[in-house]
Amino acid sequence: MKRLISYLLFLIILLTGCQSSTSPEPVSKNLIALGTIINITIYDDNYDESLIELCFDEVKRLETLLSVNIKDSEVSMINQKAGISEIRVSSDTMEVIKRGIYYGKLSNGNFDITIGPLVNLWAIGSDHASVPTNDEIHKTFPLMSYKMLMINEDNNTVFLPFKDMAIDLGGIAKGYIADRLIYILSGNGCNSAIVNVGGNVMTLGQKPSGELWKIGVQDPNESHGTYKAVASIEGSKSVVTSGIYERFFIEDGIYYHHILSPFTGFPYKNNIAGVTIFSDYSIDGDALSTTCFSLGLEQALNLVESLENIEAVFIDNVGQIHKSSGIGSTIIFEIN
Repeated sequence: MKRLISYLLFLIILLTGCQSSTSPEPVSKNLIALGTIINITIYDDNYDESLIELCFDEVKRLETLLSVNIKDSEVSMINQKAGISEIRVSSDTMEVIKRGIYYGKLSNGNFDITIGPLVNLWAIGSDHASVPTNDEIHKTFPLMSYKMLMINEDNNTVFLPFKDMAIDLGGIAKGYIADRLIYILSGNGCNSAIVNVGGNVMTLGQKPSGELWKIGVQDPNESHGTYKAVASIEGSKSVVTSGIYERFFIEDGIYYHHILSPFTGFPYKNNIAGVTIFSDYSIDGDALSTTCFSLGLEQALNLVESLENIEAVFIDNVGQIHKSSGIGSTIIFEIN
């Protein structure tokens, strides 16, 4: 008997504390898009909900470009024309795809935006998720490799050379969107805000009180609200978490999470339960959180140490915490 469990557990907890009597009252609003909840909270008293609505308009615009769930999105059109013709895309879609290819190279293919056929086969997060047969899985292997994805930056075109290939930007698009929202907020003069795009959290500027932002990282093995570490963040920074707890289902007593390997066709099985990436840009944190999870603890720790301005907190399968700091990183952690 199969039991389907599909939910998103945010392991990133913003520890705001109490507002001082002189601090402005924050303006906060939610939007349901991208299959998740998007929240923007502005602490700058010079701005109201109209700026948040401007940001939400951008979310909706980007969703129509990047979502595989919208039939006529640019990503969907690329997939529909696989093996047939190239598709001219916007600069936004090209930028996300290029960054996806970059992380494909960095991860030696463990992060691969052409994983669409495998994602569609498992359908994790939907009400018809199930374990595919080995034959079904093996048929996806020739269709997956970021190296086969053909882009022409001069013409802004993208081409998948074989029928049934498909790109899926679910491991990177939310990060790009979070970055765009911060760009809009700061470009309109806002100096203090928090953006949360389905768990991709970004801070902007300083808290009104002058204190550092406090971000708590929860243990995926414990109840919500129990955090293993607290990061003190100055200024603008992205925080993204990936792990086995986000989307999964149980079939015949076996647990299957949503982070799939293009090499085995099954969910990655290693010693990491969750990884939180701190970076300057959310598009990098988004891709790196999945990349690090796929690599396993030792390789992921080494990868983070080789990168600039990246920090990571890993929680292993027995609840132990591990921290890795990249070149020039400055975040202060308190480990519980």
